[in-house]
Amino acid sequence: MRLIKIVQIFLLLLCLNIVKAQDSETLKVQKTIETFFKGFHSQDSLLLSSCVASRVLMQTIGVDKETGNTELKDVNFDKFLTSILKIPDSINFQEKLLSFNIQIDGDMAHAWTPYQFWYNESLSHCGVNSFQLIKERDQWKIIYIIDTRRKEPCS
Repeated sequence: MRLIKIVQIFLLLLCLNIVKAQDSETLKVQKTIETFFKGFHSQDSLLLSSCVASRVLMQTIGVDKETGNTELKDVNFDKFLTSILKIPDSINFQEKLLSFNIQIDGDMAHAWTPYQFWYNESLSHCGVNSFQLIKERDQWKIIYIIDTRRKEPCS
């Protein structure tokens, strides 16, 4: 009977340790994404680049203004960086992440982050970001970003 109790306690501690390790990795993934947006908001290309892998893919899903059809657009990361750096200081922009839903399997992670994009203190659009990350040398790096963009409903 005593041996069974010891085994149960051991298994409970083992499970708690696994959950703690998973929570630690989840926080590291979230921190990578938060650092990416810190670089975005401060227009810091070095900080932005430090969060992505050498081969990062970016895409966006939106509605074509002329046809009303949903379309998928590729975004070149270097052009994205250049466009961020060209934003004048007179423009205030912020992408507010509303929540994080992070899933991890080994060295791969996925994060789903609903957001609102504010431009000069007005809500411009909203949607969701989907990030794919890889763990390289004990660091999480973004390898793929896709987002949706819509004007409404933005709650």
